[in-house]
This record gives sequence, structure tokens and C-alpha cells, in this order.
Amino acid sequence: MKHLFTITLFVISVGVFAQDTQYFNKKGVAINGYDPVAYFTDNAAVEGATQFSYEWQGTKWLFKSQKNLDSFKATPEKYAPQFGGYCAYGVSENHKSPTEGAAFTIVDDKLYLNYNMQVREMWRKDTQDLIAKGRSNWTVLKNKKD
Repeated sequence: MKHLFTITLFVISVGVFAQDTQYFNKKGVAINGYDPVAYFTDNAAVEGATQFSYEWQGTKWLFKSQKNLDSFKATPEKYAPQFGGYCAYGVSENHKSPTEGAAFTIVDDKLYLNYNMQVREMWRKDTQDLIAKGRSNWTVLKNKKD
């Protein structure tokens, strides 16, 4: 009976503390497998490798090297994409959309991803205004299910 109580308490506590990830991912992998640090260091979308992986915020992140993995571990918020990795343009319009790894922009040392390259061009025409709209929308949108 004591074990049943302990197991029940454990299951309840896991349910209370479990959170849905706020980062867009496909099959549990963030940014379609691209290295979030490489956007900053290489100014390019670089595919990560499974031997350099790290789980953060309920999502697996891949890196091209141990150095990039270590940089991310030290300060993940610095490298993680804004708006949970969802399309920044879409968030500015108050909806979640998936993203393409190559469609990225870095603004004020923050990574923003877009649905595709065409949307990225629309995004780049007015990034500051769209970022402000996105931040306002994201406070509610981040808690909505996909």
C-alpha cells in the first residue's frame, strides 16, 4: 500500500511539473536539426549532428561541433530562436507557423526564423514593427496548442 501511495504521488507530481515544449520541433528536434549557434558564428543555417545533441526545454537540439554544443549549454536563451522557433512573421500576425532552417534573420543578437525565404523577405521589410507585434502576440500565443 505504501508503494502504491508513493507511485501515485510521483505520477501526480510529474503531471503538475510537466510542461509542453514552447519550441517548434519536428519529431522532437528543434530547428529541423540545424545548429542554433551556427546562425551566429557562421551566419548560416548549418545542419547539426546527432552525436552533438542536447535536450533543453523538452526538445532535442543538434550542433555541428562540441564547441557549439558547449556554447548553447552555457547560455541557451542567447541562441534559441525567438517566438519558440515558430515563424516570426506568422507570430506577428497572431498565429503559429512552422519554419524553414535557411529562412533566418538575426536582429539585435536575436535569432528569428521564417516559414520560407519568400516570407523572410516580407519580414525583413519591417522587422522592428513586426518584432514588437510578435512580442505582444507571443505572450498569449505561446500557450496555445499547435
